[in-house]
Amino acid sequence: MQLSNFPKKITPYLLPKTGGKLAYRCLSCGKEYPISEFLYTCPNCKGIFMILDKQFDRLKEIPGDTWKRVFDYRKMLNNPSLKGIFLFHEFIAPNVPLEDIIYLGEGHTPIVESNDYLKRLVGSRFYFKYEGLNPSASFKDRGMACALSYVNYLIREKGLEDVLAICASTGDTSASVALYASALRGKVKPAVLLPQGKVTAEQLSQPLGHGAYVFEIPGVFDDCMKIVENLADNYQVVLLNSKNPWRIKGQESYSYEIAQWFDYDLENKAVIVPIGNAGNITAIISGFINFYQTGIIDNLPKIIGVQSDHANPVYLYYLEPDPKRRVFKPIKVRPSCAQAAMIGNPVSMPRVMQLVEKYNDLAKEKRVFVVEVAEQQIMDWMLIANRNGHIVCTQGGESLAGLVNALDKGIIRKNEEVILNATAHMLKFISFQKMYFEDNFPPQYEVKAREELINEPRPIRPKDIAHFPDEKPLSSEEFKEFVLKMSKAIADCLNLKKK
Repeated sequence: MQLSNFPKKITPYLLPKTGGKLAYRCLSCGKEYPISEFLYTCPNCKGIFMILDKQFDRLKEIPGDTWKRVFDYRKMLNNPSLKGIFLFHEFIAPNVPLEDIIYLGEGHTPIVESNDYLKRLVGSRFYFKYEGLNPSASFKDRGMACALSYVNYLIREKGLEDVLAICASTGDTSASVALYASALRGKVKPAVLLPQGKVTAEQLSQPLGHGAYVFEIPGVFDDCMKIVENLADNYQVVLLNSKNPWRIKGQESYSYEIAQWFDYDLENKAVIVPIGNAGNITAIISGFINFYQTGIIDNLPKIIGVQSDHANPVYLYYLEPDPKRRVFKPIKVRPSCAQAAMIGNPVSMPRVMQLVEKYNDLAKEKRVFVVEVAEQQIMDWMLIANRNGHIVCTQGGESLAGLVNALDKGIIRKNEEVILNATAHMLKFISFQKMYFEDNFPPQYEVKAREELINEPRPIRPKDIAHFPDEKPLSSEEFKEFVLKMSKAIADCLNLKKK
């Protein structure tokens, strides 16, 4: 759609201009630093950053209703830079010119309502937001599109060469880093560190396919993260874990899309998200705060974080009801089906602590909760969801298990609509489905297959057929007999009735 076809009052806002005054702000000591350099921890106290727009109030000068129209009309533009997360350019990275934006098809993932059977089974009206339909098949692409667009901008502005992008990963981050860095081939080289033997084959294949340096580290994700942090502190690299605050900015788009999908009416809505490194829940909380403070939404939805009892440091922190007595303690994780969330010392925990308090204060009541689920629940609910028209990963199963437990605890009411974060595509974690169907999970997972959920191929080879096509070419009469008897065997198995 051409600009001339839009309402004249909206046209000046449709193509965003660079603006804002952005800075890194340390969450620990409050010091601020210019964004013209790659910084991940505060030089003063080693705290982590959030991106602060010191001119954020300029966004409040535009009425919330106008912003809604701008975003809705902007979706009609045929401009690749504004097709993805940067539809919300002014709220994400207003300093990055449109020419530097990397767009690979990320964002605007569908929100799919559950069928009637699932609603009755769970006892709630709920939806999955399919983050697995992003380009690398996970939500990480939101943050990576923002972070690499910023890198691309600095490369052009400062004439940087031989930029090496690096991350630690449980699988999804490495795939996203490798994909987006490969789009900047010749400018950026990707390297990823993975815990050896703790990433699915499907996830491992992605960074390899995109040409990244892939290093397998004996240990868990937290060990990989310490190595990457040391590299970022001592070498010229661009760190692309969620410690990088530009990742958080990109992932805020998830909240903006939910608001837009429901016509900016978030009354009686709740959002459920798995917690691993805690960057995603950080971004979701931050995004809703931004839209609330600019009058784009009038209500802050409930936010429920979910953790497995095998990797639950955030849940344990909030288990203490008195904020003054809470002390965060990293934990040693146990093997989890929700492998992407198997993190015992989440990098973004300081962000979560501050933003949860701010969110609840703005809402004037407790609106952020954390629930715990069992590994058995994660696998069972993933399979049940996918048997009812969904394509969710194990983390999506974790979200659904979290909904069930939140309903049981009275955190979510029956009249509330719930949006579940399915962080990745089911195909990324198909090896866990295979283990379930074969009922051979190692004991430490604490998962046993329920017979009614097992599904395996059914070989059909009737004994009254003399020869089969895989043995020799069949005559026309033999093939006719083969088709008829095979059809009869399948019909009997399915209890089909004759016409």
